[in-house]
Amino acid sequence: MRIRESIRQRPAVEWAAWVLLSELAGVVGGVATASAVGTWYVTLVQPSFAPPSWVFGPVWTTLYALMGTAAFLVSRSADPRARGALFAFVGHLLLNVAWSLAFFGLQSPLYGLVVIVPLLGAIAGVTVLFGRIDRRAAALMLPYLAWVTFATALNYRFWVLN
Repeated sequence: MRIRESIRQRPAVEWAAWVLLSELAGVVGGVATASAVGTWYVTLVQPSFAPPSWVFGPVWTTLYALMGTAAFLVSRSADPRARGALFAFVGHLLLNVAWSLAFFGLQSPLYGLVVIVPLLGAIAGVTVLFGRIDRRAAALMLPYLAWVTFATALNYRFWVLN
């Protein structure tokens, strides 16, 4: 039996796989972030609305779990559009990682801004695609969309101030 078929027969395993894939994007991005948070990031002029650093870990962990759950719901659908929506989802995860590498890895609010704007569009697009297949999946993407909208404004202010 092929691995994909085996996973599809066990919904809990399939759900865990989507959540782990999403969390993996956070881990990869977190490698670039971890080295810069205690050194470069603390030297930046902070926007007045920047949350404390400790907020980011729990928020992102939760958002990645919600995103993975949304992808799982779409993956379980018989809708022929599901495959394309899931490819878009995986593609958007690459942009998500690219933002961490641009902002923290390259230590550049400008490069971060160049990546986060298309990322925001990709999240909106994935949310729409998911909504056409499963409204619950789209609803699970909304906190992520809201957070990255906030992060875009924050990234912009970092660029302006620094």
